[in-house]
Amino acid sequence: MNPQSRCVPPSEGSTVLSVESVSLVYKTQDALVTAVSEVSFRVDRGDRLVLLGTSGCGKSSLLKAIGGLLPPTRGEIKLHGRRVHGPGPDRMMVFQEFDQLLPWKSVTENIAFPLEMSGRTDAAEARRRALRFVDKVGLTRFADAYPHTLSGGMKQRVAIARAMAMQPEILLMDEPFASLDALTRRQMQSELLELWQDTDITLVFVTHSVEEALIIGTRLLLLSSQPGRVLDDVSAGGAPLSALAPDEHRRLLAHIDHRLFGAMKRDEVAA
Repeated sequence: MNPQSRCVPPSEGSTVLSVESVSLVYKTQDALVTAVSEVSFRVDRGDRLVLLGTSGCGKSSLLKAIGGLLPPTRGEIKLHGRRVHGPGPDRMMVFQEFDQLLPWKSVTENIAFPLEMSGRTDAAEARRRALRFVDKVGLTRFADAYPHTLSGGMKQRVAIARAMAMQPEILLMDEPFASLDALTRRQMQSELLELWQDTDITLVFVTHSVEEALIIGTRLLLLSSQPGRVLDDVSAGGAPLSALAPDEHRRLLAHIDHRLFGAMKRDEVAA
């Protein structure tokens, strides 16, 4: 099992998401800033795609565009072949911040709320599904607790449960564990992988931690420094990158270092 660049486009039937020549440009007080430039990739059903790059390379902006929160300046984003025009319950997001929950609602109520508001279920079914996902993330004892009584890791579990209870086509996660202590972060990574195995959900995950990328991903999309461009799309033939043999793991680390930081050095020289 050798890490390899993804050369063959996936079949249309397996493709959940396609990002086609997307550029994102925003205006500051002084200038126009290009966050990402001409980015293209596809995500297959069941993929755990990690967007990996240094801070400021446009990873979060790209994730927001997939979520429908930021319209592309150029190019287009499609979900099952239909162009994304805005947010929708088919793409749920989990952010880094701990204040994603409604403070006046309990754990169960926070998870049930979007189910009811979307009209997908009635109140009784929303509560049943919410309780099922409360159990999946190990918070049954805290089902009636309120956010101010929870730790940061517990709040993130609720946010993940709320997103997954909606049964989205794709789960979008923007450095959701970055603010946690090291032990809690590792535990949350492990729990996320268990949830993925249980639900087979399609995942796009943003991080600037190489270690976390290798734990979470079955594919890595390496992005250059600003403006973000695709440097490489690395996979291990669909297997988790964490399952690589030690020598293959070392080669992949060397490849990532060369692609990411070699590109940064070239950019510095060019500047």
